[in-house]
Amino acid sequence: MQTILGANGTIGSLLAKELTVYTDKIRLVSRNPKKVNETDELFPADLSNPSVVDQAVEGSDVVYLVVGFEYKLSVWEEKWPRLMKATIAACLKHNARLVFFDNVYMYDIGSIPHMTEASPYNPPSRKGAVRRQIAQMIMDEVKAGRLMALIARSADFYGPDNKASMLTLMVYDNFLKGKAANWPVDKNKKHSFTYTPDAAKATAILGNTDDAYNAIWHLPTDRNILTGDEIIGLFAKEMNVSKKVTVMPVWMMKLLGIFVPILKEFPEMMYQYDRDYFFDSSKFEKRFSFTPTTYQEGVKVIVNGKL
Repeated sequence: MQTILGANGTIGSLLAKELTVYTDKIRLVSRNPKKVNETDELFPADLSNPSVVDQAVEGSDVVYLVVGFEYKLSVWEEKWPRLMKATIAACLKHNARLVFFDNVYMYDIGSIPHMTEASPYNPPSRKGAVRRQIAQMIMDEVKAGRLMALIARSADFYGPDNKASMLTLMVYDNFLKGKAANWPVDKNKKHSFTYTPDAAKATAILGNTDDAYNAIWHLPTDRNILTGDEIIGLFAKEMNVSKKVTVMPVWMMKLLGIFVPILKEFPEMMYQYDRDYFFDSSKFEKRFSFTPTTYQEGVKVIVNGKL
């Protein structure tokens, strides 16, 4: 049995499809899980309850933690450590392997122009401090020899049906509405984005590769990174619209945050947009002979709605 905690999210649903290459016993866990494959086992659960996490993990060989909590600092500080503690305890109790789908918030600000699996942890944000804490919880158990686990790390991601992606919200959706695309801080800085179907396929590969465990992996991401302006240009060309861009400085986000609560959460993360941001996935690409989807191909799929 391979179990997905947080199965209704963008990565969870794509991962469920990819896991059929390896097993027909897939358990989908979320508040209101929906079948992706005909043989999926549905397990409705509130993962904020530790006893429920234990029940959800029981009988699993591999557990994929791909939960996406509300993008709010107070929620992250309350819920992430508690969920990670419960998940690790359940995996230890039931002798399950753990695959954690992570982001890059814990990395030192000086690593952003070229992030690798060896980049130091020194988060400049409170959200990053939460991510460092929960990643360290896993690796402490790994180093102690008690847990078989791996961390599959992604850059900011984009892809079809990914409504929460910055590229969808600020570029694609705006163009659909006849508005200018928005871009934070500096549109002339390069920025890596991981394509969600690639991320899901790679996570399934890692979870089913014995010697991939007890390590950190960057998920495959096109190394031919583009500037914000160039990415916006790809969308404009594919959508056949004029390339109009509004650059949003931090002060504007703070002001708009008074009226749009989600924008209050963004300013502390804007150090990722005021400099080049390169997410290096060459370790995974070489190990698994994997060629990431290009930005040109990814944007075409988003616009045309076909995988």
